[in-house]
Amino acid sequence: MTRSHVLSSLVLASALAAALFAPPASAQRASLAERVSALETQAANNQGNIDLLNQLTALRNEVQALRGQIEELQQQNDQLQTSARNQYLDLDDRMNRLEGGSGAASSPGAAAPAAAPKPVAGPAARPAAGPVDSAPTVFGDAGLLANAADERSAYELAFSAMKEGRYAESANLFQAFLRAYPTGSYAPNALYWLGESYYVTSNYALAMEQFQAVLQRYPTHDKSAGALLKVGLSQYGLRDLPAAEATLGRVVAQYPGTDAARTADDRLRSIQLNSLR
Repeated sequence: MTRSHVLSSLVLASALAAALFAPPASAQRASLAERVSALETQAANNQGNIDLLNQLTALRNEVQALRGQIEELQQQNDQLQTSARNQYLDLDDRMNRLEGGSGAASSPGAAAPAAAPKPVAGPAARPAAGPVDSAPTVFGDAGLLANAADERSAYELAFSAMKEGRYAESANLFQAFLRAYPTGSYAPNALYWLGESYYVTSNYALAMEQFQAVLQRYPTHDKSAGALLKVGLSQYGLRDLPAAEATLGRVVAQYPGTDAARTADDRLRSIQLNSLR
């Protein structure tokens, strides 16, 4: 056999082996389709991941924007609370001055006591009639009301301490006032400002007790709206958010259009925004 015959035989054998063991054309087409499908699926997954990443970025930006709004609202709310407290103090001071003026006009004898001989010590010496000469009974520190000749001056003494930021002293003075004049005309105001003295020093539990007492004892008093508001704010300070929301909602419903209702509505919005964070 010649060399050319041997080579021809080898080529023929290789072709036969390739024909026998090669996959059919349909199988090759299926394999190619699967690869293309896999590549498309992978590309789709990559696009989905990119979309999710974009959505996450957008959500983070929205959260940051909301946090900025919340901080701004909280700052505005704090400013409103400070402004409202100053307005309450100023209004109460003006009303007290007006009431004091009318009281002085109705009892001119109280301005300057009539001259009289010095009383002799003993039961025969009786004070002149009227609250000016009847010193209140103090169950705590007698020095708390040493300079208070009557209910009006005792109230002003405590109120002045609170206006000057001496909250611990004002709390003691209001307590002493309420012990001396539990049914006095200034008792509702004194009870309210006692709660305020506690509230501004973050003693929310004690503050809430005083504001609730105002609502229970004097439900129709002009301090009732502010007292209910401060109950809600005290609950908020104690982080009892469900109770705070309920109480602030009552303020908005019972006293619409008032400063108390507007402050309650602002705090409700703040609570709702914080719950979304």
